[in-house]
Amino acid sequence: MYRRSILGVSAIAAGLVLLSNSVVAQQRSLKEQIVGSWTYASADTIRPDGSRVPTWGANYSGLVIFGADGRFVSFIGRDIPKFASNSRVNGTADENKAAVAGGIALFGRYSINEADKTLTYNIERSSFPNWSGTEQKRPFTLVGDELKYAVPAASAGDGRAEVVLRRAR
Repeated sequence: MYRRSILGVSAIAAGLVLLSNSVVAQQRSLKEQIVGSWTYASADTIRPDGSRVPTWGANYSGLVIFGADGRFVSFIGRDIPKFASNSRVNGTADENKAAVAGGIALFGRYSINEADKTLTYNIERSSFPNWSGTEQKRPFTLVGDELKYAVPAASAGDGRAEVVLRRAR
């Protein structure tokens, strides 16, 4: 009988801890919840005809870091062949084309609009120069350790993009 009481009390205590953790997470702002490192789970381009294609092919990886100070950095890319010259500034036309097509990096400031659930990137610099100095609003959802957002104009210029990030562990 005593053992059952201990187990019952332990189960109730564990339930209260889980409930209190859930309440604390709900009380945190979306900006507080987004802070940290995220890896790319998927990045798809949605073409004007509605077809969906993986933006970076099958073998890619990437990381987005949202700082508590409102700054972000993002990189995603696929495997790119090394330059024969071993010099970033002396690549051939084909090597440079592969490097540009193979990834995108950007950094700047971000903000979260809690009411309409948008993530706004104020991009200071990007490896895609057309994005440098721009502001991009991206509608998003955040459920647990999964962050999904839409990019209204894909960097490849063929529709929009949908990105799924998972909290890095």
